[in-house]
Amino acid sequence: MALHNELGKEGEAAAEQLLLQKGYRILERNWRFRKNEIDLIALKDDIMVFVEVKSRRNTEFGNPQDAVDMPKIRRTVTAAEAYIRKKRFDGKVRFDLICVVGLQPPYHTEHIEQAFYPPLEF
Repeated sequence: MALHNELGKEGEAAAEQLLLQKGYRILERNWRFRKNEIDLIALKDDIMVFVEVKSRRNTEFGNPQDAVDMPKIRRTVTAAEAYIRKKRFDGKVRFDLICVVGLQPPYHTEHIEQAFYPPLEF
């Protein structure tokens, strides 16, 4: 596995542990709809949380959150809508971002709740 893929998997594992420590229940990992993927889907306080995880070795070329652009948001929202329909979920939804920086544990993690809202237009 390429180094960037390993870092991504380790970042997702660190993000999952962070959510568990905060009392979230993990529903799905790497859930796919067509070519779109949601890294983590969790539930807390009856809110379904769709989590994008961005991992970086360092911030030399920018912060992880800078990689979440409008096309990524649209893909995430499309997949989230499919998941909501499939599960017939009728409650509150939130889109979070967890940034993971470092080469090995302990990573620096930042959980940004409500990191973005679904765009009004696709």
